[in-house]
Amino acid sequence: MRGINGYEGRRRGWTKGMVPLAALMVVGGVGTAWAIDVKLTMEDAKKALTAGREPMEKANTEDEVKKVMQHASMATRVGADPEKEPCGTSAILRTKRFWLESFGRKEATESKKQKAEVRMPDDKIQKYLDMPNLELEVQLCGDDEYFAEGAKIALQQKGKNIDPVDASQAERGRKIELADKTAAFRSRFTARFAYDSFDPNAKTKVFVILQDGKMSEFEADFSKVK
Repeated sequence: MRGINGYEGRRRGWTKGMVPLAALMVVGGVGTAWAIDVKLTMEDAKKALTAGREPMEKANTEDEVKKVMQHASMATRVGADPEKEPCGTSAILRTKRFWLESFGRKEATESKKQKAEVRMPDDKIQKYLDMPNLELEVQLCGDDEYFAEGAKIALQQKGKNIDPVDASQAERGRKIELADKTAAFRSRFTARFAYDSFDPNAKTKVFVILQDGKMSEFEADFSKVK
């Protein structure tokens, strides 16, 4: 059970919603909800695995499985809703709970295939509890298939700019047709931010910056994401 990443690309172009870097604005403030869980116990982890596993165990058709997966992808998404804005910039926050719940769904899937209970071993669970970084998978659109090459990302909280530990290369853009019959190219990349570099209970701005200095930005309230 493991996640997969890895992308390739070149660069060019920008699209709607991208503005000059000079327009960068500060967003601060601390939320009062439950926030990203940075410190989880083994008991918390088992509950997260169960939370991911149970809906998948009850899903018996392709449609039901699709709905479970769609719900999971929206639970930690920030930025544009791709169902409403297919070319809006957004990101999925792969928190510790995100990973554990995703493995819970895999447990259910494998258990059905093998007709036997499949469970993640405690030593594997502990690896995810000890993860030092939050991973963001960013999705955005541009004018050609290489527009996102060299894209950079930064967070801003309370006047502080936060850079990632590392980031993948953006994947080659995939052509999509929009509702107005125009075409665009959708790309994505991942970046990891150290948990100790940001406030997991703060309102944040996410900036995705292209090589030509154009930028897409959106708000992310970490206090509403587990």
